[in-house]
Amino acid sequence: MKNLLKDLNKAFENKVRLGIMSALVVNDFLDFNALKELLDVTDGNLASHLKSLEKSKYVTFKKEFRDRKPNTRYSVTKEGRDAFIKHIKAIEQLLK
Repeated sequence: MKNLLKDLNKAFENKVRLGIMSALVVNDFLDFNALKELLDVTDGNLASHLKSLEKSKYVTFKKEFRDRKPNTRYSVTKEGRDAFIKHIKAIEQLLK
């Protein structure tokens, strides 16, 4: 059992971070507002969780302007995808 727990990643223990990663793994990118709406969280809550995932190098972002309005798009990094898949596989093993 202890061996299975080693593959669980603390970065994904929070349900918002788990939701962010789940959404980004299946999409090429999502903008801030799309994530906020999908996860039903506040701006500040989402921003703090995204910043945490950015620090871990699991998520990257690109800022641009659309019709003169700032737009930030987020995507998962290869490192983030690999870590998330490892985390999900560990959960699957625990459930067997």
